[in-house]
Amino acid sequence: MTTQSDPRARSVRTVAVPGGDLAYEVLDGDTRPVLAVHGISSHRRLWSWLHAAAPDLTLVAPDLRGRADSVDVPGPWGIACHADDLALLLDAEGLDRVPVLGMSMGGFVAVALADRHADRVESLVLVDGGFPMTPPPGLTRENVAGAFADRVGRLERRWESVDELLDYFTATTAPLLDRDDPLLRHYLEHDLHEGLVRLSGDALVGDASDIFFGQGAWQRVAQPIRFLRAEWSVGRDTPPAYAAADLGRYAAVTERTVALGGVDHAASIMSPRGAAATAELVREALG
Repeated sequence: MTTQSDPRARSVRTVAVPGGDLAYEVLDGDTRPVLAVHGISSHRRLWSWLHAAAPDLTLVAPDLRGRADSVDVPGPWGIACHADDLALLLDAEGLDRVPVLGMSMGGFVAVALADRHADRVESLVLVDGGFPMTPPPGLTRENVAGAFADRVGRLERRWESVDELLDYFTATTAPLLDRDDPLLRHYLEHDLHEGLVRLSGDALVGDASDIFFGQGAWQRVAQPIRFLRAEWSVGRDTPPAYAAADLGRYAAVTERTVALGGVDHAASIMSPRGAAATAELVREALG
């Protein structure tokens, strides 16, 4: 394990996983550590909003393989592989059993970690992810990249500046976010290196296929689950990732389900309101 300095974290570190070194940082707080797992096209700075809203929380936040500082860690891709990587991270940090927080795909990884390494997971907080998502009409394993056209679009060009990427990001992926939010700039700065977004297209497609067409483990999870669901998917009045009709099904297996109105998928964590609602669930999980 190696360590390097970062003014916004206690430390930025790496842990050896099959194929390379996985990067992660520890955002210091007063609580015991919470493992925080980002979404499919995201990275560890997703949790900047949560840490700003709740600086008391101690967060252990990786860049999953194929993303940001871990972009050069190759496949195999898939939810189980990410879960096994995170078990190695917990070993490196000397953490036996932790609460796990996951957003979007990170929720699926959290569920897989709780299933595959049950003794390492104390509880789960799932933010608009982790439970089965209905594939969009016509989606197949062969055309899954089409469901993430905005993300793929980030990979197909060289960005002249963070401002240019900010304009694209808030026009496509996250239209409800504040374009002038300094945390959003900080987040997108971590995406870019020499004008290119540090996201593996193969990882994006492989992991998306696993989310929509893989065999989820949520029904086998025995640990307490708290679930936050966003009202919309991408922008106001868009169909949500989880239909209202499904909430009762998932509420039956959760300690608490929160249907957060007025936010879309990205804003469920990348906004003060979403971060505050998530922080409340994490504090409940910490007891």
